[in-house]
Amino acid sequence: MHPLAAALIATSLLCLISLVGVAFAGLGAERLKTVVFVLVAFAAGALLSAAFFHLLPEAYEHIGYRGGSIAVLVGLSSFFVLERFLHWRHCHHGHCDGHPYTTLSLMGGALHNLLDGFVIGGSFLVSPALGVSTTVVIIAHALPQELGDFGILVHGGYGKARALALNFLTSTPALLGAALAYFGLAGRAHWIPYLMGFAAGTFIYVGSSDLIPEIHKEQNLKKTALAFVFFLLAVTLLLIVASHGEHEHH
Repeated sequence: MHPLAAALIATSLLCLISLVGVAFAGLGAERLKTVVFVLVAFAAGALLSAAFFHLLPEAYEHIGYRGGSIAVLVGLSSFFVLERFLHWRHCHHGHCDGHPYTTLSLMGGALHNLLDGFVIGGSFLVSPALGVSTTVVIIAHALPQELGDFGILVHGGYGKARALALNFLTSTPALLGAALAYFGLAGRAHWIPYLMGFAAGTFIYVGSSDLIPEIHKEQNLKKTALAFVFFLLAVTLLLIVASHGEHEHH
């Protein structure tokens, strides 16, 4: 399949994830909180595993440890700046710092999806396998994020239908990001490893700075143990995918 077509299909799936609130709209607050908590743990494991098993090896292989490490730090630092100075929060419990939080949530979601689409588009230019694994990881992170964003909008006074519509609207920049990656990077293969390093930095930042602290807030030992199981499940799955890709490569 053509890389652009594959990337647009992948980002279309990512857009559909924004409607996940439909499936959980009828759940009570406590059950929804438990579902999101488990998904956050899975997403944290998936993001960190993708960074260390997939993206970093790709960057280091083509631009060396120094170039790859610089790209990682740029990605990590960029998300730090966005979060600190634009009050961009990955909210998972129906509230955000900053005012008005609903507007910030929508703006942050649109920008986040644009970057996700760009990363997906760039990964499909490297290989279909990397594109698929990157898409799976980003969707794993998008599930709790979109549920959280849906809760934020409803908590902020929007009706459920309007909240879903706005959530979907802010997901569509992912399609633009995929197209920009293809037209901006096609024929410029030497840029792609830097993008992979940048993406690894953003994955590490989100996983370690935003998601893992959410897990640490839970005081219930059983829920914490369940979260750790899902964290390890994500790590195991990504490790299997990485090992399979190495066998195919050789």
